[in-house]
Amino acid sequence: MKLKHILFATGCAAIVGTALFSFKPQPQDKFDLKASIERGKEIYSTHCVFCHMAEGQGVEGAFPPVAKSDYLMADKKRSIKEIIYGVTGEMKVNGVVYNGEMKPTDLNDTEVSDVLNFIRNSFGNKGEAVVPTEVKAERK
Repeated sequence: MKLKHILFATGCAAIVGTALFSFKPQPQDKFDLKASIERGKEIYSTHCVFCHMAEGQGVEGAFPPVAKSDYLMADKKRSIKEIIYGVTGEMKVNGVVYNGEMKPTDLNDTEVSDVLNFIRNSFGNKGEAVVPTEVKAERK
């Protein structure tokens, strides 16, 4: 009787051991830049288009362009912070000086990532992805 229990326990242990040994964790999902850009397009049309315009051209002297923007593309961290906290004061964009204010947003980390991915990959811009963890890291 004891031998049956020992053999049964040994068999169960072998099955469990084999299952655990062959288990391979699934790779983490890669960031989907294309999906982020699509979501960002909607956010842009809700929060940004009124000042920066439909084609990202802005309004010279009042609202800086995001289209082909040297300022925007020069510093990803600065862009993240400006979306989160807003920005006031002088900035030079594509050779033109702007001195205004952009109010802070109430966008969450994913939304900030998405809208920046849209802007940084539209209107003649081409930039690397901004992921939500980068946004989270820039919050105070």
